[in-house]
Amino acid sequence: MILALMLEMSVLPAFPQNKTPQSTTKGDADQLDVASLRIRAEVGEAEAQYLLGVMYFTGRNLPQDYKEAYRWARPAAEQGEARAQFVLGLMYEAGQAVPQDYLQAHMWYNLAAASLTGGNRESAAGNRDRVAITMTAENIAEAQRLAREWKPKKE
Repeated sequence: MILALMLEMSVLPAFPQNKTPQSTTKGDADQLDVASLRIRAEVGEAEAQYLLGVMYFTGRNLPQDYKEAYRWARPAAEQGEARAQFVLGLMYEAGQAVPQDYLQAHMWYNLAAASLTGGNRESAAGNRDRVAITMTAENIAEAQRLAREWKPKKE
C-alpha cells in the first residue's frame, strides 16, 4: 500500500479514479480506454505497456494484479521507459509478483533515476539509496555494474 501510494505521488500519470488515462505519446488530451491501451501495448508500445502495468499495479481502472502489472511493465522497462523501470524497482523491492531482490530493485531504480527528471528522479534515487542500506558493498557494486551495462531492447 505504501509503495502504491509512493508510485501515485511520483511517477504516475494524472488520471482520476474510474477514468481512463490521457495519452502522452503525442501530447494530446484525447482520453484512451483500456482496450485501446491494450492494443497499443500488444504491438510493443512502451508507454501503453507502462500505463497498463501501472493500472494493474495500483488497481486503477483495472483490478489490482501484480502479475499482470509485471507482465506489462517489464517489456516497457526493457525498452527504456523510465517510469516502468521505477515500477519494477518497487516490485523487486517489495517482492510483488517477483521474488524480493534488492539487487534488481537497485538496478531498476538506478536506471529510472538516470532518465527521470525533477521530483521523479529524486524519488527513484531516494528509493535506490534506501535499498542500498540493506545491501552489501559487493551487491551494490553488482547492481551498479548491471545498470551501467544495461541496454534497451527494441520491440
